[in-house]
Amino acid sequence: MEAIYLSFILVLSIFLGFELISKVPATLHTPLMSGSNAISGITVVGALTAAAAVVENQQIAHILGGAAVALATINVVGGYMVTDRMLAMFKKKQ
Repeated sequence: MEAIYLSFILVLSIFLGFELISKVPATLHTPLMSGSNAISGITVVGALTAAAAVVENQQIAHILGGAAVALATINVVGGYMVTDRMLAMFKKKQ
């Protein structure tokens, strides 16, 4: 029963996120990207916690935690690079 509930929340959040992002005008995209990148740093902390978790099957937990750290770090660094590039377009040329 709990798996059905969690699956429903996942599907609902996917549709809601898609609808919200598609309605954001281009002028607000850069500030929202910057804010979401800062929040994504929390994902790295959660991934580090998962990588350090002590559970029965430690090897799989460490593998999945390491993969989560790598993917979350790529997400944060890539997001900041995109934001920096977008902000560079608005700087005055000298």
